[in-house]
Amino acid sequence: MSETDPVEASAADDRDLYDVATWEPRSAVDRAAVAVHGALAGNARLLIVLFAALVFLAQVGGVVWLASRNPALGIVALLSAVPAFALVAFVWRQDVVEKEPLGTLAATFVLSVLFASFAATVNTALGGLFRAVGVGGMVLYFFLIVGPGEELVKWLAIRLYAFERSEFDAVIDGAVYGAVAGLGFATIENTLYVVQGFVRAQQSGATQAIGAALGTATSRALAGPGHVIYSAWAGYYLGLAKFNPENRGPIVVKGLLIAALIHALYNSIVTVAPLGGLSLLGYLGFVIVYDGIFFYLLYRKLARYRDTYEGIVDGEGSNDDAPAEDGDTESVEDDREETTDEAESEQAADATDEDEKRR
Repeated sequence: MSETDPVEASAADDRDLYDVATWEPRSAVDRAAVAVHGALAGNARLLIVLFAALVFLAQVGGVVWLASRNPALGIVALLSAVPAFALVAFVWRQDVVEKEPLGTLAATFVLSVLFASFAATVNTALGGLFRAVGVGGMVLYFFLIVGPGEELVKWLAIRLYAFERSEFDAVIDGAVYGAVAGLGFATIENTLYVVQGFVRAQQSGATQAIGAALGTATSRALAGPGHVIYSAWAGYYLGLAKFNPENRGPIVVKGLLIAALIHALYNSIVTVAPLGGLSLLGYLGFVIVYDGIFFYLLYRKLARYRDTYEGIVDGEGSNDDAPAEDGDTESVEDDREETTDEAESEQAADATDEDEKRR
């Protein structure tokens, strides 16, 4: 396909085709368009972050303010994220290449907290439509809206900043940043649930509303690690895509599909199973087993990368042609001297044999 319009290709060189087949900034409107485009293109990331911050403040600002005004409530909300944090620390330790800087990790965490407001807005706007259909509608809601939407915003938190940084220099880094994005999302989601439970308990006249918040935090502590696991999967494939640009699109889609499907299936089961009479103990067992399976599979993937790295990259210096260490220098020199002496002895013996033949 030609990159030149047929009119431009056939016209004489001196023919003015402005606004017909060619374009250049001539008018005031043209120059304004150039200025606006430059501002948007150069500050696209900043504008997205500012917009997310505005949505975040409008949607959950009051909840966060209430948590900050009540220290006990804020502590309870933060404690609910401890299991997710422990999981992030474990994934972080699997990075055998180079540990990621705290600043980039913190930026990913904050962006995930802010972008969670996008997912919350969409979930709230469309949730009612699917709930009206019944259980089947809720399953569709999880697979079409919640799973893809929440994994996409966590993915965006990595893609917008950490992905472009020079410290993102290995495939496994994607899993680390994905885990941190999941922690950010889980932290703000847990905070919302805990504060809402606290407010409802107060409105119902409960004298120990903080106890209700603590109960909510306990259940959310089990849900938080799931966010870390799901987005670590998507993050790993984002890392793989970064270093395989010729197939970047399909690789990214694969990671998001895996994360969204695991996420949606979890939500569907924990929503439908209680309708069948699943006990609280059964629910706890399910969460541990379900997340445990996909965490184990994630660990196997990270371990495979780690073992391959140690076998190929760390093993480069183990060949026979590698330079000797300082402590081995003397032994190498001794070997060379012994070889030289043996060669000289063989030459002297050959000379003696020649003399005897001549005689």
